[in-house]
Amino acid sequence: MKPYLCPNCKTNRSRFNRIKQVATSIKLDPRSGEVISECNPDQLAVYHVDYRGPEYKVQCGACGSIEDERAFLSYAENNPMA
Repeated sequence: MKPYLCPNCKTNRSRFNRIKQVATSIKLDPRSGEVISECNPDQLAVYHVDYRGPEYKVQCGACGSIEDERAFLSYAENNPMA
């Protein structure tokens, strides 16, 4: 694992919440909003795009900001410790 640095508060390098993204594909009733069905990725209809977002989100344990993991990695890489 590589170092993180919060791109929001710009000071926290040690306290984070790592949030694993688990997508569930669903089909809703357009009138009631009720879930009609859940689908596995191999069962998706042709017009239903599979989730393509990041695997992890990260929350800063100091300021509470939530961003994609790559934002914390990139900010740490571009602002190394002195």
